[in-house]
Amino acid sequence: MIFRFTLIAALLGWAGGRADEIKLPPRPADAEKGTDFARRIESFDLKQREEAIVTEVKRGNVPAWWRQFVEVKSGAATISVAPDYLAVGSEDDFFYTPLTPQSAQLLADELECALPTRKMVDAIYRSAPLKLAPLPIPPSREMTTAKVFAQHSRSVRDQRSAAFATQAPGMLVAGHKKDVVLTPQLAVLRDRVAIYGWHRAEANPIQALYLGHKATWVDYSHGVRLVRRAMTVNGQATTIGVVLADDQLWTLLSDEGPMTGRSHADVRPVVPEWPGEKWQTAFHAAGVRAMFCSPEQTDPAKPTRLVLYALPAGNTIEQTIGRGLKEKDDDWHFNIQHIGAQTRWLRARLSDANLVVAYLECAERSWVLWRRKHPGQEKRIIDAVRAPFPEAKIVFTGHSAGGSLAFGYLDRVEAIPDEIERIAFLDSNYAYETAKGHDAKLAAWLAASPEHRLVVLAYQDYVALLDGKTFVSENGGTWGRSRAMLLDLSGRFSFTQATRDGLQRHVAAGGRIEFLLKENPEKKILHTVQVERNGFIHAMLAGTDLAGKGYEFLGARAYDVFIAGR
Repeated sequence: MIFRFTLIAALLGWAGGRADEIKLPPRPADAEKGTDFARRIESFDLKQREEAIVTEVKRGNVPAWWRQFVEVKSGAATISVAPDYLAVGSEDDFFYTPLTPQSAQLLADELECALPTRKMVDAIYRSAPLKLAPLPIPPSREMTTAKVFAQHSRSVRDQRSAAFATQAPGMLVAGHKKDVVLTPQLAVLRDRVAIYGWHRAEANPIQALYLGHKATWVDYSHGVRLVRRAMTVNGQATTIGVVLADDQLWTLLSDEGPMTGRSHADVRPVVPEWPGEKWQTAFHAAGVRAMFCSPEQTDPAKPTRLVLYALPAGNTIEQTIGRGLKEKDDDWHFNIQHIGAQTRWLRARLSDANLVVAYLECAERSWVLWRRKHPGQEKRIIDAVRAPFPEAKIVFTGHSAGGSLAFGYLDRVEAIPDEIERIAFLDSNYAYETAKGHDAKLAAWLAASPEHRLVVLAYQDYVALLDGKTFVSENGGTWGRSRAMLLDLSGRFSFTQATRDGLQRHVAAGGRIEFLLKENPEKKILHTVQVERNGFIHAMLAGTDLAGKGYEFLGARAYDVFIAGR
């Protein structure tokens, strides 16, 4: 295993330098120039055209300036990339060659290379001393033909040649093509081509990451940028595949999550290994990634209970699932929630349903920020995540900013659907507002069925100190929001209250409503502790006969033997 280090701001401040040569034979003396080659393949079908391109590249018919990798650095990470997109021909007369992902991967494998990720494309663009403006051609039926490929290639070649009148030919160039890229979304959309780029400026590409085309779609705007598999992290030799699959290092090369498989065809997300579990990933609009953990063997006689777990701010799905820490300086984020292990503990004790957990992550890593960027989309996303389980009983929960997604959903529905059987806020009800009618909707839903349950976990956060200072107001934190919610619901339900060891327990509706509010005389930060110390287990069992059996909320972790990688 490659060594660990403290992750720094990944892929910022990239700089380019010369690296090793791309391993190709010398250009044959009789090799066609780009113009002649483009003319020859003009009448070829897709298969013939791609075979001809691959053959020419493998025999060395590429420009001399394309043969040298360029290093791209960012603090701890260094990758080596081709200085320009793949082209056939001579140094002065060359033809940019768009390819299907299958042919691009074939060449990448031949040359011990990989295709880039979206984050790598952005880094290459930032690092490139020469940034060429995109030259779009109006869409037409001809845009997938070699004739239009050649037309666009001539335009870019002229643009490039003018710029290189005062530049070194082997300099890193970017901006003039969309990249064929790797993405964990290919684990779901296996028959697609993933494209991204054509930057107009930094962080402003014409083409957002897109998988709408079949893998056989190739148009003039596509480019193939090869990245050498061998790379270094803090000067230590490793490979792109190892880094992308590593549960800490992947952030150096990807902004979508870790993935295994170096090729466009075999990429898949990284998930923890545990007997009896099945993992599936789905990607939805507005940058939402959902990862489902189901029992490998389900009982068709039992219903499915689908838990929608909205992630806390800053955490990935992999960190939220949790695992055993491997070294003393390992990333602590993997050891603060352990929803994966708590789910396994629950499965060992629950027999009334097939338990499925859907981990919900947004690109912004904060559901608060996601809602600002995508207002009104909460119900659409939740409906899409639920769609594969149309008959399932639903549990809506999450930690920290994950609660914002639940309240956003409440804002978009007139009434909470009956199939939602449990709502649990794990120190996550910051967005609760009486003025928005949240109390009325919750009360109506609770009164509609004896199967509906509400659980609220919070602590006295407004007295907690961070660097000697408080960080939330008395009314704005989860303590204040929980007290407001409790007061509102007290007008509709009769609560009893008891306090033990500083833990206030407010219960109503025969135990179907429970508020657990932890007092905080020591002024500690207990935000994640509430989840780690069996919080998810209790959120799932509160109000049932199994509540408190085999575990204690805020007690020792009951699920340690179920942690993967211990």
